[in-house]
Amino acid sequence: MSHTKKYFNLFIITAILLTSCGVYKFNDASIDPAVKTIKLGFIENRARYVNPQLSPKLNDKWQLKIASQTKLTRTTSDDAHYIISGTITNYDASQTVGVSNQQASTNRLTVTVHIVFRNTLTNKSEEFDVSRSFDFDANLTLTQAETKLLDEMVRSLIDDMFNRIFSNW
Repeated sequence: MSHTKKYFNLFIITAILLTSCGVYKFNDASIDPAVKTIKLGFIENRARYVNPQLSPKLNDKWQLKIASQTKLTRTTSDDAHYIISGTITNYDASQTVGVSNQQASTNRLTVTVHIVFRNTLTNKSEEFDVSRSFDFDANLTLTQAETKLLDEMVRSLIDDMFNRIFSNW
């Protein structure tokens, strides 16, 4: 057997051993095996300016991310092992970040979501903000920019929320 094939086989065996004993996981989430259930509260939009599409889309994608990347069972019970709720607290497009020929060339939309995460098994709670900024051409109206940026906003915020809770980032 060639050296390359031996090393490849050794790598595969090591990967199987590491994942089977729970030491490392090759997915995004590292969750205590005792945690089985999760309650996801609706992420409300309480920002001064409300994009009516953001909250529903954020909630849908958040639920899909949890379902596809964890083995947690969703419940509506307050006895869930993890309870997560959130609020969109800021949605602001008032910043100009680029100027060309003494005119605004780039504007910035900043979105902030406040998350409350409670682990009922350890009786610990954590609150944190996830904030992202998205630049757009100053020639676009806010409505035009929102149409172009909505999917990117949701994906980025969801990834940040997930990593903060499940990957300790």
